[in-house]
Amino acid sequence: MADKKQLNPMLKLALDIGPLILFFFMNSRLGIYYATGSFMVAVLIALVVSYVLTRHIAVMPVVTAVVVLVFGGLTLVLHDDVFIKLKPTIIYLLFAGALLFGIVFNKPLLNMVFDSVFHITDEGWRKLTWRWMLFFVFLAVLNEAVWRTQTTDFWVNFKLFGFVPLTLLFGIAQVPLLNKYAAPERKP
Repeated sequence: MADKKQLNPMLKLALDIGPLILFFFMNSRLGIYYATGSFMVAVLIALVVSYVLTRHIAVMPVVTAVVVLVFGGLTLVLHDDVFIKLKPTIIYLLFAGALLFGIVFNKPLLNMVFDSVFHITDEGWRKLTWRWMLFFVFLAVLNEAVWRTQTTDFWVNFKLFGFVPLTLLFGIAQVPLLNKYAAPERKP
């Protein structure tokens, strides 16, 4: 079986964060409803570009796109921004639930997603999975706290300037675990 084509890391970052940046920009210019519509279109474009370049689409972006389309659609149809504000909570809880499912049923889901990038022991994968699962729960709770107590503009800004840096910092904080549980080099 041939290896899957991988995106350039900078292009992958642009496809992952680009729709969010557009959402932020459109909200600042035209408001939450235009931002939501443009976000929905941008997420679909990112999926298409990823597929065209790699001939496959990872599960996480598809799940995210479905939730964006459903909750974004509800936001636009019902003209109620609560739905788009719930979207991150739902996505974070879905990811946390999937990781918990993997832990309970001994199916290393995080390993399946990142195995080509990180080579660590089974114990390392278990610990990393627990950490990410708890982090996603934390992000879900944080999203709820922010959107329920702050203005829509603050929440939109926090999505870009709060959640993204927190996630990057959390990822960087996992480097010692990755080093501690590094697996021996694989032989070809």
